[in-house]
Amino acid sequence: MCRVVAYYRVSTEGQSRSGLGLEAQRDAVAALCRTRGWSIIAEFTEIESGKVNDRHELTAALHHAKVTGGTLVIAKLDRLSRNASFITALQDSGARFIAADMPEANELTVHIMAAVAQAERKAIAKRTTEALRAAKARGQVLGNPNGAAALHRAAKGNTDAVRQIKARADAFAADLAPIVAKLKADGHTSLPSLAKALNAGGFATARGGKWHPSSVSNLLARMV
Repeated sequence: MCRVVAYYRVSTEGQSRSGLGLEAQRDAVAALCRTRGWSIIAEFTEIESGKVNDRHELTAALHHAKVTGGTLVIAKLDRLSRNASFITALQDSGARFIAADMPEANELTVHIMAAVAQAERKAIAKRTTEALRAAKARGQVLGNPNGAAALHRAAKGNTDAVRQIKARADAFAADLAPIVAKLKADGHTSLPSLAKALNAGGFATARGGKWHPSSVSNLLARMV
């Protein structure tokens, strides 16, 4: 079953108090969840103009979706903004996203972005090939005369890859730090107890699996 984190936005305090637009958004999200058998696990409401980039509730909703493995659902695409701030935040968060009025919009957007990226990669490859062909025609010697240097750079590439993996693991631990702190405050202080509480709360490991005492121990070690 899909776990839904709902995000609603109204532009003014007056709309929030009167429910103008807000109830319609809740109804739209609830209707989509009913038809697909999804469960709403959290709701976030923003009172902010669509022109404003800095949205605390949106950030909180994206974070909640990320740490629970949930999907962010909004009522309508126009509830986001008139600029690319949401897309940037969405890409950075890694959270899944669906709009109730256009459930396939996110997939379509991703496909378009992927197509553009693929076209650009092909264009770069073509330009590189043509440049090499032109250089060869001029009599320029191709290849790498510094083979040892190339090996050193390859080793550095492996080091960079390891560093990136570590950075992602550290970022994941930082995301879960406030969740773990709250669980500890609630009395879950042992590794088995924390693992059970994380699983019960729907918090997946970095690889999307279940928590065990050993994986909790590794997580805590990164929080030190």
